[in-house]
Amino acid sequence: MADNESRMEKTVNALKDEYNTIRTGRASASIFDKVRVDYYGTPTPLSQVGTISIPEARMVVVSPFDKSLITEIEKAIQKAELGLNPSNDGKVIRISIPPLTADRRKELVKQAKTTAENYRTTIRNIRRDGNDELKKQQKAGELTEDQLKTETDKLQKLTDKYIEEINKVYEAKEKEIME
Repeated sequence: MADNESRMEKTVNALKDEYNTIRTGRASASIFDKVRVDYYGTPTPLSQVGTISIPEARMVVVSPFDKSLITEIEKAIQKAELGLNPSNDGKVIRISIPPLTADRRKELVKQAKTTAENYRTTIRNIRRDGNDELKKQQKAGELTEDQLKTETDKLQKLTDKYIEEINKVYEAKEKEIME
């Protein structure tokens, strides 16, 4: 039971991490989490080759630790398909975050909904695996039929709790996107 709960908890955390990379109208350092810069032949996370700061609501500034990497960082941001156009002045890269159009917002909400459904499916798969394990234990004589019923009900309650949590995370993200 504890194993199933920890797997469900990790699933919800993975959803939150994935939602952090979905761009909303506001500047956020987390939208660059998946950006990889070619650092001497090695794909390296952007946060490890420079400082990401947010001086104002719709502006991100990346200050590379090594100034010779400025063009590589700029290329990596363009390749990441975030819909952003970085510009550099030789020292730092400035990225202005354009306001989202209504169509783009709807598209992002649809993407967030699909992602949430995928994570709900993962939670249900964990429940299925748990139920299979409980049935094996009953067949092996480790559980009585009443214990099986009790444990199955507990697993269902756990599943309901985490699916509800995924729904809350999705609703919060939807609200953030539509602002």
